[in-house]
Amino acid sequence: MLYWAVVFLIIALIAAFLGFSGVAGTAAGFAKILFVIFVILFIVSLVLNRRGPRI
Repeated sequence: MLYWAVVFLIIALIAAFLGFSGVAGTAAGFAKILFVIFVILFIVSLVLNRRGPRI
């Protein structure tokens, strides 16, 4: 998922450089959403996979 966030960020940067503001805004929005989802899932996986001390 982080891969796709980076891909959309690169698309947004290229589109912004070329002057396609609508495409750049949409791609940047997708990148932000995917990055937030990635961070939330990463934190949830860290919390759920934490194990207590082994005896």
